[in-house]
Amino acid sequence: MAKLVQRFFRRTANLVRQSDWSIDRGLGPLSARSFNASLQAVIFGVEASVRAELIGGVMAHADGVEGGSSGLETLLGYLDADPDNLSLTAAAATRAFEEGRLDTASMLVDRYGERASLPADMRNLRGLVALSSHRFDLAAAQFEALLPERPDDAGLRFNFAWSKAMLQDYAGAAELIDQEVISAVPRAAALKVQVLHHMGRLEEALEEGRAAAERFPQEAGLMGALSAVAIDAGDLDLAAAYGKKARGAPDGLATLGMLELGHTNLAAAAQQFDKALNVQADHARALLGRGLVRLAAGDPEAAIPDIDRSAALFGDHLGSWLAAGWARLGAGDIAGARKTFEKALEIDDTFAETHGALAVLDVMQRRDADARRRIEVALRLDKNCFSAALAQVLCLQAQGKTASANRITSTALNTPVGPSGRTMGQALAQFGRLKKF
Repeated sequence: MAKLVQRFFRRTANLVRQSDWSIDRGLGPLSARSFNASLQAVIFGVEASVRAELIGGVMAHADGVEGGSSGLETLLGYLDADPDNLSLTAAAATRAFEEGRLDTASMLVDRYGERASLPADMRNLRGLVALSSHRFDLAAAQFEALLPERPDDAGLRFNFAWSKAMLQDYAGAAELIDQEVISAVPRAAALKVQVLHHMGRLEEALEEGRAAAERFPQEAGLMGALSAVAIDAGDLDLAAAYGKKARGAPDGLATLGMLELGHTNLAAAAQQFDKALNVQADHARALLGRGLVRLAAGDPEAAIPDIDRSAALFGDHLGSWLAAGWARLGAGDIAGARKTFEKALEIDDTFAETHGALAVLDVMQRRDADARRRIEVALRLDKNCFSAALAQVLCLQAQGKTASANRITSTALNTPVGPSGRTMGQALAQFGRLKKF
């Protein structure tokens, strides 16, 4: 029995030919880190208005200060001498934000508000500070309050859309991103693709993304987002093409890694996942992929931390929880595997492979009646359920019916499933579907 289970784990090299394992449902590409890298492009004129209208040459002087002190420290020195100067306060708050000193920026915005009503630029800055601090509810509230004053401001609409996306209001985010916003802020095209992906509107995401990709071929994030949609839509050639165009964006690298993993090129897959994680350490898809590489290579203990982290980042992503359960079973932790599979069952009790996985555990723990019941449920949900077939193999082996067990093993591992002609082992890539699009 143990050898058969180990044989099953070796077959997991084919688990992820499609990224159904890794549809981004919570974090992934919609991370605050990836947003921070592009923040300066969408400040909706804060720099221009502050520099030109509020402080004249003071900021320019601070920019040119030598001798080791930062521009912010120079401005704070001026502010100590003139604490009620609102122009200096605004300039210092903006510089603090630019230097990543978010607590100082927030304090200075509050200080301004204690002395006068905050103008639109300062209220926007408060929203940007909140967004960079991962306080997405506060950021969304700030941007929403500003929108009636500046309904056509593309940068404001993009920031508001990002806040909504991070709060998992994907429909609200998609509504804010129209062609005017994309034209003004090309990065918005990637966000639009991502939120449509989250909602399962794959064809729409590909259609809108394809048009944007023609207009903005330099947008690596857009290409990476499109690669993830394409692989979930089953267009592996398109996924590879977009992944290569992503020029090192984490989503694109993770897609290429998943494709390599689907072809059992474990070393090449691991290289792509490592590159993605060097750019974004908490990229959920890349963590899951690296864990699956280790699982497929026969090292379930090493796979567990990465897969667990991906499951935590995804939250309710079914495939990552199933992968975590199989890794625990491979490591000999049957109790831990059962707990993890039961978590997957809580997420979706209509997914056959979860019932089949629990049936495998029931057989291994001699819970024969429970195993038969779970196998029946799994096969009723999906007659091609791989884990249910594995549970049947284990049942027959326990009864000494080796010939029948071998026959079922061969069927489970080698019978083509569906129009793609993949075997059941390869079809395990579909574990990750949280929704049935």
